[in-house]
Amino acid sequence: MENRGLQEIGSDPSLLIVDDDEPFLRRLARAMEKRGFTVEAVLSVSEGMARAGANPPAYAVVDLRLEDGNGLDVVERLRERRPDAKIVVLTGYGAIATAVAAVKIGATDYLSKPADADDVTAALLSNGDELPPPPENPMSADRVRWEHIQRVFEQCDRNVSETARRLSMHRRTLQRILAKRSPR
Repeated sequence: MENRGLQEIGSDPSLLIVDDDEPFLRRLARAMEKRGFTVEAVLSVSEGMARAGANPPAYAVVDLRLEDGNGLDVVERLRERRPDAKIVVLTGYGAIATAVAAVKIGATDYLSKPADADDVTAALLSNGDELPPPPENPMSADRVRWEHIQRVFEQCDRNVSETARRLSMHRRTLQRILAKRSPR
């Protein structure tokens, strides 16, 4: 990984990770510990709020959508208690509106899942003067389209007609897309 535009971790390596995907949380916590951070990993907004209020860390990685609420609440609490904290918001639902909301309330950066530990580290340690390098393996346009269709389908409780209506797509076309394997 190239270190242009990156700072050192600094004297306070404390990192709070808030994510309800337990396997991802454990993997990311281990990877960040190997990179020199002192990690505290929690599974809910309520635990994240408690940690941010009691002992606000220098760094945080917060999932946007959690089972018990919105990760942006943790970002706000952390920003109130520690204005200099570097905060990265992660989400599987990448959208411009949520990215803008996250940055407005104090997130340093915004990454779409799946983000690896190198991406997270680069975002946390970026000095903000340069754009981050492009991803090594970005999703293809076909894959992005397929992911969006799948997300809307799930949000519509797997109702094909409702999904087709919301996507302004013919129902049969949607059925054909859903029957295929995901693109690479």
